Amino acid sequence: MPNAEPVRYVALGDSQTEGLGDGDDATGLRGFADRLAAHLATAHPGLLYANLGVRGRLAGQVHAQQLGPALALRPDVTTVVAGVNDLLRPRFDAAATAGHLEEMFAALTAAGTRVATVTFPDVARIAPMARPLAPRVAEINEHIRAAAARHGVAVAETGRADAAHDPRMWSTDRLHASPLGHARIAAALAEALAVPGYDGTWAHPLPPRPAPGLLRSAAAEVGWTAGFLGPWLGRRLRGASSGDGRSAKRPDLRALDAPAS
Repeated sequence: MPNAEPVRYVALGDSQTEGLGDGDDATGLRGFADRLAAHLATAHPGLLYANLGVRGRLAGQVHAQQLGPALALRPDVTTVVAGVNDLLRPRFDAAATAGHLEEMFAALTAAGTRVATVTFPDVARIAPMARPLAPRVAEINEHIRAAAARHGVAVAETGRADAAHDPRMWSTDRLHASPLGHARIAAALAEALAVPGYDGTWAHPLPPRPAPGLLRSAAAEVGWTAGFLGPWLGRRLRGASSGDGRSAKRPDLRALDAPAS
């Protein structure tokens, strides 16, 4: 990373990158990318940061809509986190999804950018109703690891950490990380990027808590299905996306404390 001018960090991705689950649209979203930018800024004062993530985007849409603008910003560091929206679709092609990720890895690293990504946790351990998706998660993770190895991309293995499956790491929709989860993802990426002061403590388990009873667990599953899974399926049937009409929250590089333009 250059020392003569501010380090430039650009985040590409979907709702996790945008920050859903960490704040809200009224007060503002934070998320792992904002948190990682703060970690990077401790090591590189004057850091400039842009976040191109938009909720609902498939990997192909991230590739088509965000890679060009990201390259135009001449980043020193990027994070590329996408693919979960793809594996939730009825027709999921892990190789095609990973192909979009790999093309972004290739273009960014060829431009001299340090790239980092993540693996995904087992959704069956977070939402038992989503158990049929577990093989898809395992498959996309293997593709991500292989593509990252081919292009020298740093991988935060959040998919392998037991802590990542703790319910406290997830928001009530179980699709987006909670503030604690976003903080852990940011720390994992900081470790993968060798940011001074960050190590494997992000993967340490949370303090134990009493397990919920069977009745309470069953009620939680019913509530989640009605409150989140049902509406999500409804949007899919209508061909709608939570990101329709939305644009990036931070499309331009600016200092962390600079107001939006």
